[in-house]
Amino acid sequence: MLFEDVYTFMKGVPPFQFLEEEALKTVAGNLSMEFYPKGEVILKQGSALSDSFWIIRSGGVEVSVRSDSGEDVVIDYRGEGETFGLVSLMSGDKQKTTIRTIDQTVCLILDKKELLGLIDSHPAFVEYFLQSHFSKYIDKTYREMHNKSLFYGSSDHLLFTTQVGDIATKEVITATEGTTIQEAAQVMARERISSLVIVNGSGLPAGIITDRDLREKVVAKGRAVGEAVRTIMSPPLIRMDARDYCFEAVLKMIKYNIHHVLVIKDGALKGVITNHDLMLLQGKSPLSFAKDIESQQTIEGLVPVAGKINKVIGLLLKEGAKASNITKIITELNDRLVRKVLEIAERKFGQPPLPYCWMALGSEGRKEQTFKTDQDNAIIYADPPTPAEEEKAKAYFSLFTRFVQEGLVRCGFPLCPADYMASNPEWCRPLGAWKRYFERWIVSPSPEAILRSLVFFDARPLYGEAGLVEELREYRTKMLKGQNIFFAKMAGVITRNRPPLGFIKSFIVEKSGEHKDELNLKINGIGPLVDLVRLFALEAGVPETSTLERIAAMRGGHTLVNELGEELDHAFEFITLLRIHHQMDRLERGQDPDNFINPRKLSNLERKSLKEAFQLISKIQDGIIDHYGPGMVGG
Repeated sequence: MLFEDVYTFMKGVPPFQFLEEEALKTVAGNLSMEFYPKGEVILKQGSALSDSFWIIRSGGVEVSVRSDSGEDVVIDYRGEGETFGLVSLMSGDKQKTTIRTIDQTVCLILDKKELLGLIDSHPAFVEYFLQSHFSKYIDKTYREMHNKSLFYGSSDHLLFTTQVGDIATKEVITATEGTTIQEAAQVMARERISSLVIVNGSGLPAGIITDRDLREKVVAKGRAVGEAVRTIMSPPLIRMDARDYCFEAVLKMIKYNIHHVLVIKDGALKGVITNHDLMLLQGKSPLSFAKDIESQQTIEGLVPVAGKINKVIGLLLKEGAKASNITKIITELNDRLVRKVLEIAERKFGQPPLPYCWMALGSEGRKEQTFKTDQDNAIIYADPPTPAEEEKAKAYFSLFTRFVQEGLVRCGFPLCPADYMASNPEWCRPLGAWKRYFERWIVSPSPEAILRSLVFFDARPLYGEAGLVEELREYRTKMLKGQNIFFAKMAGVITRNRPPLGFIKSFIVEKSGEHKDELNLKINGIGPLVDLVRLFALEAGVPETSTLERIAAMRGGHTLVNELGEELDHAFEFITLLRIHHQMDRLERGQDPDNFINPRKLSNLERKSLKEAFQLISKIQDGIIDHYGPGMVGG
């Protein structure tokens, strides 16, 4: 093998890939190469210690240990770009494991002295060998993913690296609650500010007035300017700590539909940050898309704005955003879009005959949307007092939901192939009917009932009377107590969908067809992880629907989540971000986004991170199977 070939290969092998160019060239020049036939033992348990460190160039090995009964137990498999021999090299005892080739294998070999020199002089080597994979590598993997996507261009990552305290208005102009409206307006005009913070007798913020308040609450309504300013101020105030990042400010402004946020430092008012400050910081912001949505009054007006939301994902990727940050922003924007369509529908059809709530289901219910996915929604309305009222509600919602469904299609949300939509009369029902659904699914957990539980138990209120959904959720939690058969059935369904990792830790990919050599990151990657976290959350009575929020809520009270919660967080973030990058790549090439990736096109670091994530999911699935027992799980 030529030196250049070795050097190029080692540039993709962690932790060697983190070396500077000259150091890596030196390492490449000192490597020797060895060929091993299939089945050859390279290191044998109990033998003398080795003076070498192996890097697998091609082929693969199994790692085994001898049990007390004399049986060889395989504990790991390693392939191209992975290493072995470190434990033997570093320990002062005999070889702890047996390394045997499982195929014709070529290894690059580094001398002990060379490796120890690298460990002494390069902290990255210590990190690599002493810390767990996710804690040491996930940030490096994210950087590599970002750097590979050259079309995103350079970025200062301002949203995620700038603290709000750094750009907030430093000298905050305030007025007391007893100040008149006219005096307040005069202060704002004199100071050329768009907002004025109102403080109470203790000097603490009690509210805020803005240009909009003066226009809409005073001028438009003919209010007397001699009134105290407290009558028009807007409490409660949304506050942030000065150390929070600007991304959080953007999220709060979109979520609460506000343009000003108070910045607090050490318990005292530090300043005010506005949407204008954030737009200046970034040039273009998700806030501008939220503002565009809010200003539209027709479906025709929403269509072009909706088409731009995907651009926000590109913007956030450029900023180096984590997957959870991207999905938070996209969820807020999509929620606002759906609410706008519902408002337009209410204007068209008049106020509904009964209080109702529009529920988001599936990934939308979990607040984990990226690019637009199928419509998954339902309606719950208050129990009608009479049969006539029920017929009236059915007639109203039939037309209403059809209009909303068509409006969402025009805004880029495809129809749900399984018809989990509010326009389906089965999923537009009064509270009592929904309770009967949930009770039946829990008490009689047929395969169909479990499937529906997976979809509808992620429901969250998106618009209307949220109390209806909360009551249904409380009823579900009460019904689930002690329902071990239901949980065992759900465990059986979700553990049959295993991550696509084979017996020797190789990826299982499609063998033929359109997606030959590819695997589905959504169905076989993120899906099993979401499912097992949902199972734990339902068992624990946790009301949250987002996967990461469920993990956070169970910390401190769930043994397995306490042990593996951080690893689950990292695995979810990594797989989701890998999926988003892949979909963005396809869009940039003029292709429809999908969920199929070819593992061979990933870097060694990405492949290793994906394998670690899949192994983690498999490990937890095995634990679930052990807990419920193969008999119940298999049923």
